[in-house]
Amino acid sequence: MSALRKLADGKECQMRFPGVCNGNPATTVLAHIRMAGITGTGLKAPDLLGAWLCKDCHDLTDGRTHLSDGQAERVRLSFFEAVIRTQYQLIRMGAVK
Repeated sequence: MSALRKLADGKECQMRFPGVCNGNPATTVLAHIRMAGITGTGLKAPDLLGAWLCKDCHDLTDGRTHLSDGQAERVRLSFFEAVIRTQYQLIRMGAVK
């Protein structure tokens, strides 16, 4: 497990999707972005392109939770914001420059 993945342990979910987030830092993991040109079959994004998400927000972004009509774009934006929040926390911690 990479150092950036280990840092997710016990951290607050950075997505906090309303009605989904479980608010339990014990379930937080580094969730990787999914984007054409960066990821694909057998190809995972670099850890820096991830966000600290609770299990329920991670399930939402990975499609394991059913979305209401029109919610997909809101989930995508919320995830991208979570990536930025996570990177900001990593910079504050001195884990990345």
